[in-house]
Amino acid sequence: MPTDLLFWLLVLPGMALGAYAQSRIKYNVSKYSRMPTLSAATGAQVARYLLDARGLSDVPVEATEGVLSDHYDPRTQTLRLSQSVFYTPSVAAVGIAAHEAGHAIQDADDYFALEMRSFIVPLVQLSAQIAPWIFIGGLMLDLPRLAWLGAILFGASTFFALVTLPVEIDASRRALDQLVKHRIINDDAELTGVRAVLRSAAWSYVAAAVSAIGTWIFYLILLFT
Repeated sequence: MPTDLLFWLLVLPGMALGAYAQSRIKYNVSKYSRMPTLSAATGAQVARYLLDARGLSDVPVEATEGVLSDHYDPRTQTLRLSQSVFYTPSVAAVGIAAHEAGHAIQDADDYFALEMRSFIVPLVQLSAQIAPWIFIGGLMLDLPRLAWLGAILFGASTFFALVTLPVEIDASRRALDQLVKHRIINDDAELTGVRAVLRSAAWSYVAAAVSAIGTWIFYLILLFT
């Protein structure tokens, strides 16, 4: 099979899933950003409430620049929300804020997958920069061991994508549980909206995993041909 065709067969599914996920995220976030919560609680207020309820009053909730830049930083134990989430009392904002609070709760619970992901971040950042060059250099110079090193380093990114899946799915599960438990979402329409936002976001992580696996398999096939 031609190399170019093989590459697209392995990588295209991840790209297609990624495009689908991004379209769903944009659609659902846009749709449910226009649906106000009955409680009128902003994303920042929801995150603060859920953290305090879990005994995490020392975890700050900060506003940050960017669109969909919401994240929890386990290094500084800080939860950061984009301004559209931080200040907005919408169903989408509540779902996103609760999801990020779920990561903080994971951290407090020493959730293994989150700890594993945080541990390998430096290796992933380094391998993303040097792995392709090492792999290509090994192939061009006919140095199989160097090429294998590049493939193994790229495998770190694949492993990271796989570990990320349970981390994100579990954070969304925790988010829904806490929103219902504390009666922050009060009717079926709000629950439907939160689920739609979280599920569409989950597809982006599935797409990243599929793409990483496909690309890694392509690298490995090149080593055996």
